Amino acid sequence: MEGGQKEDTPSIFAFKEMNFAVIAAGQGSRLVAEGVGVSKPLLEINGEKMIERLFRIFLANGATSISVIINEEMTDVRQFLQSLELPIPFNLIIKSTPDSLHSFYELSRFLEGGKFCLTTVDPIFREEEFAAYIEAFRRDTASDAFMAVTDYIDDEKPLYVQTDEALHIVDFLDQFAPGVKYVSGGVYGMNERVLALFQQAMQEGLSRMRNFQRMIVRSGLQATAYPFSKIIDVDHESDIKKAQLFIQDN
Repeated sequence: MEGGQKEDTPSIFAFKEMNFAVIAAGQGSRLVAEGVGVSKPLLEINGEKMIERLFRIFLANGATSISVIINEEMTDVRQFLQSLELPIPFNLIIKSTPDSLHSFYELSRFLEGGKFCLTTVDPIFREEEFAAYIEAFRRDTASDAFMAVTDYIDDEKPLYVQTDEALHIVDFLDQFAPGVKYVSGGVYGMNERVLALFQQAMQEGLSRMRNFQRMIVRSGLQATAYPFSKIIDVDHESDIKKAQLFIQDN
């Protein structure tokens, strides 16, 4: 649309291809210990399964494929996902992995060919903020990694994100340090330069996503933080109610 395009009209960037993926292979042990009898991806927040909500949001933001990894014990999740009919290619990996980084590695073959967005299964965020994040990531020409962060900290073991004034990520920290404002939100925008680090990561026996994120920064790639007002991780039964109220307030 030449000449008459308004500022709030989706730009050409909104139509560039982008693959999306979800790490959903965790055991959800804390929820199980608290008596929750359904696998985490199938937990309902205001009547919508968490993984179903992610799929809907991905599709609304121009996903050209969706890939998911679940563990071998999640028979209920497997049955649900295999029953879905999506309008784009859908890749399901059923494999128990030792940690989140190895789950990402299993998904990586479906994420080649440009920018992609990877999430864990349980971040609850405002849909309009996610859409703005994806649009900003599409427009960004400098960053190899574009990480969702938040200053809302409600996690037992948050990953602190140290940034400079331009929101370039300097480091990822297991402990709070003075001047650090943000924590990781479990939503990762990345490109093929990041995927190219996997060979080195596997050779070094790296584990956990947070250690891979440190490798991204220390390898010299540019990682940028993108602040969300709030992201809630559903790790405990009490988080379900928090997430419901958060969505209802939007």
